[in-house]
Amino acid sequence: MTNPTAQPAATGWRPTRGRLREALLASAAPVIASVVALGALTTWTNSGAAGGGPRIGISDSRIFLQYGGGEYTSAYFRISNSGEADDELVSVTSPELAEAMLSRDRSNGDGAASMTMVDSATVPRGRTLAMSPYGLNVMVKTKTKTHWRLGDTVPFVLHFRHSGPRKTQAVVIQPSSD
Repeated sequence: MTNPTAQPAATGWRPTRGRLREALLASAAPVIASVVALGALTTWTNSGAAGGGPRIGISDSRIFLQYGGGEYTSAYFRISNSGEADDELVSVTSPELAEAMLSRDRSNGDGAASMTMVDSATVPRGRTLAMSPYGLNVMVKTKTKTHWRLGDTVPFVLHFRHSGPRKTQAVVIQPSSD
């Protein structure tokens, strides 16, 4: 027999206007917040305020004339980083040189000095790295038949970890003029 007061079996969840409105309101807030945040980030990035990588410039490139026809000398560069991130000088090359190595000269006191090879040199954001005979420099070995004169130029490529290679021309100068 059947029970006339029994309700029919449940057929599952059924959308009603009230349930649809609640679901729409619940999902609207995160969607609107995401759209506003994405718009703000896009505007910030397009305005240039989001930052950027390093921006490397090289100036005052010079190389010392070899002393007494020797094959070793040193080169110096002024490297500026006007970007918003640090970079590293990792190597220096030149088609006119047999070898080029980053080195650092340090005074040991009592008029003595020592030179050590370094793997890299940091070029801090917003700063300038100025090489000199009394600090960081590039020790170079010339090719066997190299005969430079004052004022000659020597091509160099400075290799940076983030900025990649940068070309420059170093002017040959007397060691005493630095």
